[in-house]
Amino acid sequence: MTETVVSPRKPQPGVAVLVDPPGATTVPRRRRDSGGRLRALDGLRLVAALMVALYHYGGRGGEVAEAWGTSPRDQFPTLHSLFAYGCLGVQVFFVISGFVICMSGWGRPLKSFFASRASRLLPAYWVAVLIVTAVFALPVVAYKAVSPSDALVNLTMLQMPLGVDRVLGVCWTLWAEVRFYALFALCVVLPGANRRRVIMFCAGWTLAAVIAENANMPLLDIVLMPEYAPFFIGGVGLYLVHRDRRDVYGWAVVGVSWLIGQHYAVQGLWHAPDPEAFSYRSSFGIIAVVTFGFVAVAAIALGLLGRVNWRWLTVAGALTYPFYLVHEHLGWVVIHALHRTLGLASGVTFALTVASMLLLAWLLNKYVEKPLTPRLRAALTKTR
Repeated sequence: MTETVVSPRKPQPGVAVLVDPPGATTVPRRRRDSGGRLRALDGLRLVAALMVALYHYGGRGGEVAEAWGTSPRDQFPTLHSLFAYGCLGVQVFFVISGFVICMSGWGRPLKSFFASRASRLLPAYWVAVLIVTAVFALPVVAYKAVSPSDALVNLTMLQMPLGVDRVLGVCWTLWAEVRFYALFALCVVLPGANRRRVIMFCAGWTLAAVIAENANMPLLDIVLMPEYAPFFIGGVGLYLVHRDRRDVYGWAVVGVSWLIGQHYAVQGLWHAPDPEAFSYRSSFGIIAVVTFGFVAVAAIALGLLGRVNWRWLTVAGALTYPFYLVHEHLGWVVIHALHRTLGLASGVTFALTVASMLLLAWLLNKYVEKPLTPRLRAALTKTR
């Protein structure tokens, strides 16, 4: 999925987005400088993906306990409490997504925006769904596979609103991403992105999401995503700051989004200390991880991490999306094989599982994304 995107004046068809790390992320020129590659953003994507992997492998109970043979709390008696914070990698992802989708949609026609998003999301996703379905159907794998009909529905990426069993556990976050793309496309890309329109979009979505929280109308919750909106909106605000660090409205969008976002994160993840619970996340710890996501993207937006420009970060960015897709369910299978069948130690199993999923992500990037993404994008942008 390696792709170089240079857009000094006009955006090109392949600008990077959160869930489609293309290698080195590049941005349009800002008013005050020549822009450049944001390889630090690619690195931050991989950090967020690894956070989620830590959570799935050692920071929660459920089906992963079957892979280990006991609760991950027993496997990692000290680290499991830290791994439990890894679920907030999703919120970090959403902040990055807001930043990069605003960058991607700025000055781009709707057809090109749609083609770019679809061509980035779908090839690796389709193959990941097929691989996980096939692996779970093997007699030696203890986990239950979804029905053939449900697996086919999963290929549409609409299984969540249809109430169909999910092949990929992480696909709920893709459903959130798709809704964000739709809102941004209709409200910003379709009429034409400019600073005023983006600010109005952020303000309007923030207000509507707050109202929806207490409206008791499920449709509004589905469309407006009150619990995730602040993170997407905060990322959009950070892109405004990237264009002009003196943009007071951009900073206001970021500040309000952080304040509301930490509230939703604490509300959803904090609970009183309970010896029966898998682990305990303090409200301070939750706020700290949310703040890390905003501060890290802000540092990149302001150019403070310009020296973090190592070429290997391009590869890191390219592996993030396929790794994110396959790591959870296939990780269970690998953990079971390494730990329970071969008897490897927990720490060794953990490291080898992450490494094997990164290797699979590299294969998906090389043999699926690189050849199919440009072809699908070209087909979708072809004028008829």
